[in-house]
Amino acid sequence: MNSTPGESVRGLPPTVEELPAPFGDSALPEEPLVVIEQRHSWISIDVPELWRSRELLYFLIWRDIKIRYKQTVLGAAWALLQPAFMMLIFTLVFGRLPGVSGGIPYPLFAVAGLVPWTFFANAVANSGNSLVNNVQLVTKVYFPRLLMPAAAVLSGVVDLAFAALLLGGMMIYYGVRLTPHILMLPVLFGLTTLCAISTGMWMSALNVKYRDVRFALPFMIQLWLFASSVVVPSTVIPAHLRWLLYLNPMSAIIEGCRAALFSTPFHWQALALATAITFAAFVVAAHVFKKTERGFADFI
Repeated sequence: MNSTPGESVRGLPPTVEELPAPFGDSALPEEPLVVIEQRHSWISIDVPELWRSRELLYFLIWRDIKIRYKQTVLGAAWALLQPAFMMLIFTLVFGRLPGVSGGIPYPLFAVAGLVPWTFFANAVANSGNSLVNNVQLVTKVYFPRLLMPAAAVLSGVVDLAFAALLLGGMMIYYGVRLTPHILMLPVLFGLTTLCAISTGMWMSALNVKYRDVRFALPFMIQLWLFASSVVVPSTVIPAHLRWLLYLNPMSAIIEGCRAALFSTPFHWQALALATAITFAAFVVAAHVFKKTERGFADFI
């Protein structure tokens, strides 16, 4: 019995050859639209995929900024108040120690370290909880998961800009003049951002599987503060033990920020070591994040 296209024989579903033209071979593309294959590169980050998702990164950053100050009375003023209150506390406790600030007024010395540190601390805290705070996105929609901790860090740049206003006002008040050293400041802030993203990737990946990270992270950040030359300079540490302090890249970065602002000599060896450690940590953190990313939907 002959059958027309679209009809089945003896009640069976039609084959591909029996389908009408729009559903037959003529409708299939000659080349596959999407190819899924295993990556064999030692670089764990798929840069082309991240570039294609740049608009999503922008909207995630904008969403985090809007949520942060939603239904707050002071709004972005909190970015100024946090380092300002910490500066007052540190000045009352450590400001009277002789020679601790190297001739710089201690309030200005403290703010110069607190502005980059506050950005780093908040960025690490937010990025470390970024995945567990966005369960619906992680489990329902596919996108590069690296965007979540990166967006949490980059959204803090707005707070950094507001905190810089406090630092600039205090520099004007104390009559500090800028020199070409200030050109190093964007490089140092870039290193701070990269260090925050690296740490955020570590913490967010661990937080998915071990929820203890959520409770341990604030305590770890507080300890990290006193090991980062924020309160006192590295010169208070004996010279033969100072290299241990420079294993923490944030210590060299914060002292580099003070050198850029106050035109004091840079410690180039410490900055070079901090740069190397930051980039190495970023590569390792990206590799670990990519390895554990496969199980995010199962553990979260």
